[in-house]
Amino acid sequence: MKRSAASQGKSASKLISKRIPELGDWRGETLSRMRKLIKAADPDVVEEWKWLDTPVWSHDGIICTGESYKNAVKLTFAKGASLKDPARLFNSSLDGNARRAIDIHEGEVVDESAFKALVRQAVALNSSGKSKPSKQAKSKRIPRGARSGVH
Repeated sequence: MKRSAASQGKSASKLISKRIPELGDWRGETLSRMRKLIKAADPDVVEEWKWLDTPVWSHDGIICTGESYKNAVKLTFAKGASLKDPARLFNSSLDGNARRAIDIHEGEVVDESAFKALVRQAVALNSSGKSKPSKQAKSKRIPRGARSGVH
């Protein structure tokens, strides 16, 4: 039996809350600060725990993930390439077709209003349902009139 999204969100939130002090240094503080900004930008955000113990924030699809590395906290936006980034927060994964990331190193401060604007854009894009169909999906379309069974 599948757990409800609400119960998954609550347990994921607990796991994220547990992870922050486990990091034990500036990375935990950074992840905590960015989590608060995400929640401030989208009070309806759903927290998830996926893959190899990765915090994920979603709203009608993934907004971003929050990975912790030795030298950086990486916030990867699933559809970052489609977002406007006038403050140039994206500084990693810039060559990808869809994703963009923000690597935050020790002592760096992210422009809070620009970050919240990115989160809001990601939510709006997810909620619009405007994701491009894959090439495979396009190739499987049956042209009009081809369904008649007449050969």
